[in-house]
Amino acid sequence: MKKLAIVILNYNGEEMLKRFIPTLLNCSGDAEIVVADNASDDNSVATIQRCHPEVRIITLQKNWGFAEGYNRALKHVDAKYYLLLNSDVEVTEGWLDPLLSIMEADPSIAACQPKLLDYKRKTHFEYAGASGGFMDCYGYPYCRGRIFDTVEEDKGQYDTPCEIFWATGAALLVRSNCYWEVGGLDGRFFAHMEEIDFCWRLRARGHRIVCIPQSAVFHVGGATLSRSNPRKTFLNFRNNLLMLYKNLPAQRLRRVMMVRAFLDYVAAVKFLLSGDIKDFKAVVKARREYRKMRHYFLPDRIENLRCAVCENIPQMSIRSILWEYYVKGNRRFSCF
Repeated sequence: MKKLAIVILNYNGEEMLKRFIPTLLNCSGDAEIVVADNASDDNSVATIQRCHPEVRIITLQKNWGFAEGYNRALKHVDAKYYLLLNSDVEVTEGWLDPLLSIMEADPSIAACQPKLLDYKRKTHFEYAGASGGFMDCYGYPYCRGRIFDTVEEDKGQYDTPCEIFWATGAALLVRSNCYWEVGGLDGRFFAHMEEIDFCWRLRARGHRIVCIPQSAVFHVGGATLSRSNPRKTFLNFRNNLLMLYKNLPAQRLRRVMMVRAFLDYVAAVKFLLSGDIKDFKAVVKARREYRKMRHYFLPDRIENLRCAVCENIPQMSIRSILWEYYVKGNRRFSCF
């Protein structure tokens, strides 16, 4: 068994692989580097085989999406730790040492992430995970360094290691036994919110997740879908609702879902009034798909609640991030 396998799930990411694989190889010691290809139709696999034969290739037969693609790939990886890494991430010298050190020192920590900075604006945090993820009382995720679309400049204000609710899927280090203990990523999500749902299951079962800012990487972001893409809007809204249904304790579920129905339709109307018809339709479709799919997730909900040892996770705020952001004007994590 290897100590660490760094696994990149790839779909038509030839240019990103060509740009970032050399640095990854130079900065990752004796970790096994694996590219799991989600049936790309570009030259990703041929390029890696030609330029970096030391990289192991796992070929999947179709595009399974982020979640199920990783589940299928990781079944072929034998390592104590998995590090799920996006193809559009530039790592830095010594990036692995702080992450592995904390995991080796504290077995109660199931997963961790580095500080995520913006590849295009390296003085700022990156949207997808910044310096660790949190959740508000209605299921809206936010980060140390990023609230909605407000991304802070990194001035060292979040350089303290911190226990978090969720770690970014762009650079997620997790114990392999913990990954499979909670069932891996939920393949039915396809993409978006799957790492938050996964981390929720870890946290509810008593495992800890931390951000270690002494490790830093740079993320391009939006390499597959831009933040304004209606497909991404649909997946984010639908999967967020499914995640809440799967994991919220019974005494909170009804109230949260009632509030979310109202807030989701407010968001849809806002899209409509701004002329963004496609995103309006995406939100409405997401609500409809959630109602159609919900009963398939009932066994998961029953199992998650049965296994939960921690209902009130401290990193899930009792406040509404919408209220803090839009009404009180708090745009920085340090305001909370």
